[in-house]
Amino acid sequence: MTRYIIKNGKILIKNKTLKTDILIENGTIKQIEKDIPVLGDKTEIIDAKGRQVFPGGLDPHVHMELPTPAGISSDDFLSGSKAALAGGTTSIIDFVTPKRGQSFIEAYEERDALARESIIDYKFHVSPTWWGNNSAHEMEFLKKEKGVHSFKCYMAYRDSIGIDDETLLKVMKTAKRIKALVTLHAEIDEIIVANRKRYIREGKTSPLYHPLSRPPKAEIKAVEKAIKMAASVNCPIYFVHVSTDGAIKLIQEAQQYGQEVYAETCPQYLLLDDSVYNQDFEKAAPFVLSPPLRKKEDQEALWEAIAQGNIQTIGTDHCPFNLHGQKDLGKDDFTKIANGAGGVEHRMSLLYTYGVLEGRISFQQFIDITSKNAAQIFQFDGKGELKIGMDADLVIWGENKELVISAKTHHQRCDSNIYEGMEVKGTVERVFSKHITHA
Repeated sequence: MTRYIIKNGKILIKNKTLKTDILIENGTIKQIEKDIPVLGDKTEIIDAKGRQVFPGGLDPHVHMELPTPAGISSDDFLSGSKAALAGGTTSIIDFVTPKRGQSFIEAYEERDALARESIIDYKFHVSPTWWGNNSAHEMEFLKKEKGVHSFKCYMAYRDSIGIDDETLLKVMKTAKRIKALVTLHAEIDEIIVANRKRYIREGKTSPLYHPLSRPPKAEIKAVEKAIKMAASVNCPIYFVHVSTDGAIKLIQEAQQYGQEVYAETCPQYLLLDDSVYNQDFEKAAPFVLSPPLRKKEDQEALWEAIAQGNIQTIGTDHCPFNLHGQKDLGKDDFTKIANGAGGVEHRMSLLYTYGVLEGRISFQQFIDITSKNAAQIFQFDGKGELKIGMDADLVIWGENKELVISAKTHHQRCDSNIYEGMEVKGTVERVFSKHITHA
């Protein structure tokens, strides 16, 4: 079956809700208007009366099948994309992280081979983890030939994938020349390394010392530095997983001065706080992720920045690890706890429940931050809007459908869930992607 008519759905267009039909043929939106006629017997009719129909989600920040010292993250591209689809996300942007000295292009091809298991569309950010004589040319090739629009630089993790300021400036200059975007994991490495060493030396090894070792100032100082560097070469930048009030204030200030600066945050920084680290190891370890969870005041600042348009996208930084056999490798040393948690499955429901229904954001803003803005910023063609000619990636939303999030019932392949026990109202009733449809 390659032809569908979704009838009587409610579609939001420029803040106005229209009751209309949508015709889908061969993975593309062909028609949007009232009372589309049914032609022949090979058309499936889906009655969406009284339900919202909106673009499938685009998560701009996931790490599927990520190799780490604690083993590969628990979701591969197949299981992770199934979890995404179950939650209404129909496209993802993952990462290519070359080994030091490795060709960026070779690393891209290796990562793309793994990603072909995904049942939804994907793109990549590519991370320059080093700089050689051919690196600028390879960035340009990836932009022109592979559609890579963004290059992610880590200001932390200098001992493995992070880069120094000189290299970062070279990346920014190249990105400016080829009209690409630099995305940034903004934490000052020296602050983190010094804190981690001191806490371990003092025998302070529990998960509580994870957030203490990565204080807000590590992010704030990195954001300040990156904004100044980008301004010096007029390079557009995008901060991933912004977590602090101080960082978002710097970003807002740069935006007000006309600098091209984008920001992303994640549901965990909007809904969870650092009190979770004051528990025993098994309860606290699932929340070890970087940057760590912050204070309730930071949550409020981030929600306000979303409402004001200073934060344009919501990613998840989806990178789950099992508690048993992965995170518990750091039971006696918090620096060895695998950093990361799952979230791609719950992003849409969490933002709808705690954003739209609680009046923090409008329904139009919900669509923009979960899909449209990321599609535009990262030039993900065919995504983010319900328009004729766009990919048929869309969600029929059960506005009154309720769910309690649990590791026992989630689709992601992980034995814990940082949103365990949270209630959501509004979940996927049916989801379409360009490639596949699911009840």
